[in-house]
Amino acid sequence: MAKTINVGEKIKILRESKNISQEQLSERSGLVLEQIVSIENNENLPSLAPLIKIARALGMRLGTFLDDNDELGPVVTRKTEKGASIGFSNNAVETGKNMDYYSLSKAKSGRHMEPFLIDIAASEAEFELSSHEGEEFIYVLEGIIEINYGKDTYILETGDSIYYDSIVAHHVHAYHNTTAKILAVVYTPL
Repeated sequence: MAKTINVGEKIKILRESKNISQEQLSERSGLVLEQIVSIENNENLPSLAPLIKIARALGMRLGTFLDDNDELGPVVTRKTEKGASIGFSNNAVETGKNMDYYSLSKAKSGRHMEPFLIDIAASEAEFELSSHEGEEFIYVLEGIIEINYGKDTYILETGDSIYYDSIVAHHVHAYHNTTAKILAVVYTPL
């Protein structure tokens, strides 16, 4: 079993290394202080949107929370090297880990895209749409997913893909309490 990265601890270390208080990070990111504290204490498994806001507020890429190395050349990730995952609640109203993200580029320095393999667990939890700057590309590897995008809903099956502006409120989840696996590429400008 792959180990899970403690994102909250990494955020706290990066925030403190920049001499930024939790209150300042809250103000810069637009997140409430309680959410920052909860994330840093690993009490709240956030969706991708708050992590992107935190990364921007710290002047870092989202992948910084997953980075281990700083490779300048090409980075090859072998199928046997799945590595550590980062778990997200996927913005479910009831906090709980229902998405495992596996970075496919954590060793690449200076990257502008964040490619992930994502295992989506079955969940009947209610969710809220969220938005962040940037773009996303999703390719369904296994299962069926549902994407709520603005006022529209898209059902994607194995082999289907979607590319969208993530500034529009959206939510990605497995369809009808099933599981799924996707390849997602997230671009967030600094």
